[in-house]
Amino acid sequence: MTEREKPIGVFDSGVGGLTVVREIMRNIPKERIVYFGDTARVPYGGKSKETILRYSRQIVRFLQSKEVKAIVIACNTASAFALEELSQEIDIPIIGVVKPGAKVACASTKNNRVGVIGTQGTISSGLYTEFIREINPQIQVIGKACPLFCPLVEENWRKDDPITVAVTERYLKELKEQDIDTLILGCTHYPLIRSTIAQVMGEGVTLVNPAYETACQLRTLLQDEHLANNRALEEGEEPYRFFVSDSAESFSAFADSILPCDIENAQKIPIEEY
Repeated sequence: MTEREKPIGVFDSGVGGLTVVREIMRNIPKERIVYFGDTARVPYGGKSKETILRYSRQIVRFLQSKEVKAIVIACNTASAFALEELSQEIDIPIIGVVKPGAKVACASTKNNRVGVIGTQGTISSGLYTEFIREINPQIQVIGKACPLFCPLVEENWRKDDPITVAVTERYLKELKEQDIDTLILGCTHYPLIRSTIAQVMGEGVTLVNPAYETACQLRTLLQDEHLANNRALEEGEEPYRFFVSDSAESFSAFADSILPCDIENAQKIPIEEY
């Protein structure tokens, strides 16, 4: 296998990163993917930076064992806490989901008032605020932790579920009062309840999906580094491989519900050994 034909490694704390995988499949369809979901240790949002960094290093070592050519941290919390260190420790390209979302939010806002929703870890890190202010110091960033969104998504209580709608209204009431015109979905789970968030926020608020923006940045990165796979995937090939640290069957069922291809199985691995 040539360097260009090697897979892209993608990892997340659980199933949320599948929204990034979905966008990669749609926007870079010739690429192979190895995905790892840390389902045994989800959620990452309330854990310390030291713990997130340790988990991320283990996962990167696992992905490197699969000979990936680039890595996407499809988790906002891990992007906030581990990307900088990891980028200095490995010799293949690695990107997160925070910078692409921040860049698009800056281009989208008209009144310089941007909201960010995410896990407690992502909001507390202030990384979205830091990146946005680097681009435009005039933008005011209002963050809101929404920790219940992740379990609601993983329970598959998504579109039109009355509990999800009620929780969304309660979380976003404060942001609606802040007169924001742009809202970053700062957790990869959140695009799966995008329609509910859009309904609650109203037509005047632009939603930014970092999953899509990350796939676009990855496509540019692969082209710039001469790593883009130019050959069509072979007939009968299984270009997408999925690994988890626990609950492989429930992961596969969830993946089947949101990805544009059938996921026959995910393999459970002992991630602590890496």
